[in-house]
Amino acid sequence: MVNGYSPEFPYRPLERPVAPIPVPPARSAPPAGPAGRPGIRGRLTVPVLALGGALMAVMQTVVVPLLPDLPRLTGASAGTVSWMVTATLLSGAVLTPVLGRAGDMYGKRRVLLIALALMTLGSLLCALTSDVGVLITARALQGAAAAVVPLSISILRDELPPERTGSAVALMSSTVGIGAALGLPLAALVIQYVNWHAMFWVTTGLGSVGLLLAWWAVRESPVRTPGRFDVLGALGLAAGLVCLLLAVSQGGDWGWGSPRIAGLFAGCVLILALWCLQQLRAERPLVDLRLASRTRVALPHLTALLVGFGFYANSLVTAQLVQAPKATGYGLGLSIVGSGLCLLPGGVIMLLFSPLSARISAARGPRVTLALGAAVLALGYAVRIADSRDLWMIIVGATTVATGTTLAYSALPTLILRAVPSGQTASANGVNVLMRTIGQATCSAAVAAILVHHTSPVSGAPVPTLHGYLLAFAMAGSVALVACAVALAIPADGAGGVRRLRGSAAASHDEALEGA
Repeated sequence: MVNGYSPEFPYRPLERPVAPIPVPPARSAPPAGPAGRPGIRGRLTVPVLALGGALMAVMQTVVVPLLPDLPRLTGASAGTVSWMVTATLLSGAVLTPVLGRAGDMYGKRRVLLIALALMTLGSLLCALTSDVGVLITARALQGAAAAVVPLSISILRDELPPERTGSAVALMSSTVGIGAALGLPLAALVIQYVNWHAMFWVTTGLGSVGLLLAWWAVRESPVRTPGRFDVLGALGLAAGLVCLLLAVSQGGDWGWGSPRIAGLFAGCVLILALWCLQQLRAERPLVDLRLASRTRVALPHLTALLVGFGFYANSLVTAQLVQAPKATGYGLGLSIVGSGLCLLPGGVIMLLFSPLSARISAARGPRVTLALGAAVLALGYAVRIADSRDLWMIIVGATTVATGTTLAYSALPTLILRAVPSGQTASANGVNVLMRTIGQATCSAAVAAILVHHTSPVSGAPVPTLHGYLLAFAMAGSVALVACAVALAIPADGAGGVRRLRGSAAASHDEALEGA
């Protein structure tokens, strides 16, 4: 120990330890969490948490088939209606790291239930109204559900024995894709055969079931980080992210060179720069930037952004491409339900491949799984470029992209869990999910820009050309290859003399004392 600092965590004074309390049982002891206890509750903990993650993704995607009809249904403009997506994106990006930090401090189960309750309340409000202002507010409430996955992953680390953590985390990560693949055809079926309010009643019922099951089956984790919540840091991060994501999501509509967009980007840079200074000086920061700047944490965050960008083009483009009219020469003229079913095999693959990704991570390390996933993702886009006219090839390409996404998303939380102390797992995974969100928002803007500039008139209306779609695939595939390279640059376990962090608070602190 030099000047009172631990060589394992040189930025954290041992005189003011922030190790989580209370100390959980040693690894050799029987698992204390619900998954380790006899009875039905213990056996259902992992499935219930996975259900929560899938419901979060379903809530985010069910509104997509409605977007073309919502201006007529609500009497609002298309620009106003688009805020039903933007509001969820913004609130999710802001609340994910905030709720993750709150979970580390005040109890992950407690914050998880709050996130699920806000998600369900938002769905209920959507079912009760046609007022676009209330709908946008309700969708913003649903954005809180984005914190469900990082909170659940942190609970799994605290509660499960080591031999079960990898597969459970992989399953939890894949629920995002599974829920998204199920949400589109579910929403399309309900809208087509009933009405759009019925769709939100269905999701309200599903959310209520998920909330009650989580309250019944999930035990509160004993691992917490004491301290005062960084309100100023939360407000600063929220302001910076709103400026960034608002500029990225609205740049196409407002004009990338418009004063509003330029002002938002400038405001984002200024606010986040001041926020970083505040976080470095705060005694208990919202985001530990010194920890986040370490190679073993920073590179997984960067890879999450790139993978988020790479995979999202598949969801954005596939539905549009197969619904394009046959008069375009490439479109298949499928219905909304048909386009949603094209993505369904990808959701099934994500469910089936999550155990495989855990085995690869156990045998070769999560960085190898992450790099492999990014490479497979790029391969999927190569298939899309080779043939985007035949339905079976479109499904093969989309499913290949989903397979790569499963491998990558399953490895990212494991890398984060191995690189941060157990008292910061929820907040660190929240930041990782935030980086995915920023990648998706950037991808959405980039794909929109490409398709807008590559259109041709069909029946008097501009329709994206096949060349535009292929350019979008090439862009996403190239970003996936960059993600593969960044993943390979992540230090392997044990590199540079850095040891794996064990899951308990006592282990983290003891290792620091041993290094002294």
